[in-house]
Amino acid sequence: MGRKKIGLIVNPIAGIGGRVGLKGSDGAEIQQKARELGAVPRAGYRARQAAERLRSVDGLEIVTCPGEMGEDVARDSGFSPTVVGAIRPGATTAQDTRDAARAMRQLGVGLLLFAGGDGTARDVCSAVGDALPALGIPAGVKIHSAVFGTSPVSAGELAAAFLRGQTTALREAEVMDIDEEAVRQGIVSAKLYGYLNIPFERRWVQSLKAASGPGEQGAMAAIAAAVVDGMEDGVLYILGPGTTTRAIAAELGLPKTLIGVDVVRDRELFAADVNEAQLLGLLRDCAAKIVVTPIGGQGYILGRGNQQISHRVIEKVGGENLIVVSTTAKIYALGGRPLLVDSGDRAVDASLAGYIRIVTGYDEEMIYRVSS
Repeated sequence: MGRKKIGLIVNPIAGIGGRVGLKGSDGAEIQQKARELGAVPRAGYRARQAAERLRSVDGLEIVTCPGEMGEDVARDSGFSPTVVGAIRPGATTAQDTRDAARAMRQLGVGLLLFAGGDGTARDVCSAVGDALPALGIPAGVKIHSAVFGTSPVSAGELAAAFLRGQTTALREAEVMDIDEEAVRQGIVSAKLYGYLNIPFERRWVQSLKAASGPGEQGAMAAIAAAVVDGMEDGVLYILGPGTTTRAIAAELGLPKTLIGVDVVRDRELFAADVNEAQLLGLLRDCAAKIVVTPIGGQGYILGRGNQQISHRVIEKVGGENLIVVSTTAKIYALGGRPLLVDSGDRAVDASLAGYIRIVTGYDEEMIYRVSS
């Protein structure tokens, strides 16, 4: 395989359902609904963030798909790519991704770089398996798999290091996905679909999403009591997804939307399962705080599964009004790795980097590092 020949695939509709609160982007009906709600595709933008890092690789050849599936990103990033296959603009499919991955394998690319979420990773895995190195640029709503860079920039940096021969380690990483329709019915169950061989540098690769342990309910209850006792009258509390934020809702005697964002004011449910536009509307007249919990095993507090809390929402609320809650077990399981933010805006992410207080119990806090 050509060490300096890279395949680039962009799933142009990846993540389109995130900010509008649809909990995924699978299926034509959901994609159409997302557009009707005003969703703007961002996979191309995130892919460009990664592709720009490839300019440091001398003599690099990019093989990609037509138009929105990679060609536009490559050209916008300063490359003259080899374009293979054909697509229907505005109507790309999972089969397009699978066909492209097979074609790139046959052309002998040294690395397959793809932008999408778990569904895209499944398609790449089904097409090439472990036959060649592959790496994901995170652009989806749900990213349970361990085959993605921690951010688009990290994916690009890792790909460039691998292509230059500075990083040679490969790691077999899990491709996981959940049934989006089941999630909308209140059932969350992730399934293993296979493995990809990814270039590996711990600082640049996200971990597999891990569930909370069965013995953490008491700790969550203590955290919930602390947050509820500290709630201020008239302030909106934006509760992100997660079992710990669900415990806060339970402490208030309120329902919590599964893998959704809810808003509480004066200890009552003010708005359920909101999207980015609804949050921005609510924030016009009210002070607010954002309550989030890290994703187990990965450490993300923003940008994974809670894209409704966008960089625009964060800017409006203010980083000083971000409340992070977590059990100590979840933090210790990170092994010293930082919490992560990937809001889609590098300036906002940088403003949140540093050290933050985490509510870990009643009258208990921990200071921990956040990285962008």
